[in-house]
Amino acid sequence: MSSPLPAKRTLRHRRQQNARPAGVLLSCALLAMWLSGCATSPALQQSTYQLPAHVELESVPFYPQEKYQCGPAALATVLNHSPESRQDVSGPVRQSPATQSPDVSVDSLTPQLFIPGRKGSVQPEMLATARRHRRIAFSIRPTFDALLGHVAAGDPVVVMQNLSLPAWPMWHYAVVIGYDLPDETLIMRSGEIRRHTLSFGRFDATWARSKRWGFVLAKPGRIPNGVTAKRAVDAISDYETQHGAKAALSSWQALVATQPQNAMGYFALGNAYYRLDEPDKAAQAFRRATAADDTLGVAWLNLGLVYQAQGNNRDARQALEKASALPGSWQQQARTALDAL
Repeated sequence: MSSPLPAKRTLRHRRQQNARPAGVLLSCALLAMWLSGCATSPALQQSTYQLPAHVELESVPFYPQEKYQCGPAALATVLNHSPESRQDVSGPVRQSPATQSPDVSVDSLTPQLFIPGRKGSVQPEMLATARRHRRIAFSIRPTFDALLGHVAAGDPVVVMQNLSLPAWPMWHYAVVIGYDLPDETLIMRSGEIRRHTLSFGRFDATWARSKRWGFVLAKPGRIPNGVTAKRAVDAISDYETQHGAKAALSSWQALVATQPQNAMGYFALGNAYYRLDEPDKAAQAFRRATAADDTLGVAWLNLGLVYQAQGNNRDARQALEKASALPGSWQQQARTALDAL
C-alpha cells in the first residue's frame, strides 16, 4: 500500500489540481474577449431597417443539449415548433409561449444525426433528417439581412457557428429565434441556454466561418417568406426525391402561386403532374414554364412529349422544333421525337 502524502504536499497537490481548470477558463475567457474585440457589426441593407424593431418567437421550444448533441437539439427545436399563427413583416412580432408535447425527441434524433468520428452532426444529415420527418428544409441566403427577414416572418433559423478559431474549429448548431434591431442583438436557443443573447457582430464572426449556413423548415404546401426561387426548387426537389411526387405536389403548387415567374417551378410542377398520370395538367404547367422562360428547352421538350403521347401531333411538332433549336442536352431527344412524328 502506498503511503499517504504529507499534509503540506497534499495541500499543494490540491491547489495545483484546482488551479488547472482556472487556467483553462482564463484562456477561454481571453479567447472570447479577443474574438469579440475583432468582431464588427455587419452592414445591413436599408430595407432591413423596415423590419419590426423587436422580434422574439417565444413559442419556440427549448431542449438543452448534452455533450455533442447540439445538432439533435437544434433540429428538435424547429421540428417541434408549431406557431399558432403566421404573420408578415409589417408589424411587431411576439409569439406567446405555448405548451407543447414534442413529437420528436432529442434522443430519437441523436442516432440519426450523430457521427462518432466527428463528435457531432454534419449539415447534409441535418437536412436529410428533417425531410425524413416530413419537413422541407429550405437553405437561406447567406446574409444577415436574410437571417433577420426569416425570423421577422415567424420562422426560427437553424444556424451553424464556429465558436473557436478557424484552425481549431468548434462547430455548433443554434436556433435564432429573435432580435433587437436598435441594440443589434440576436436571441437564440443555444446549448444549455434557453435565451442566449449575442451582439450582431460577435454572432456574425462565428457564423461567417460556416459561410453563413442556415435553414428554415416548413410543412409541405408552404413556402417560407424570403426563400429564393432556386433554393425553393432545390429544397422541394430533394423532398420529392425522398417522398415522391404526390407528397411534394402541394409545395410545387404553392411555389408557383407565390412565385408566378418561376419557370423551373412550373417545369417541376409539370413533371409531378405527369408522374401522377395527369397529362392535361402537366401540359398546362409546361406551357406556363415556357411562357415564363421561352429559352427553357427542357420544358419545350417535355411539352412536346406530352402532346405526342396525347396524339396531338401538330402542337407536339411545334414544341419539339422549339426544343431542338435551343442548345442543350435535350436537343438530340427532341430531334429523335420529331423523327418519330
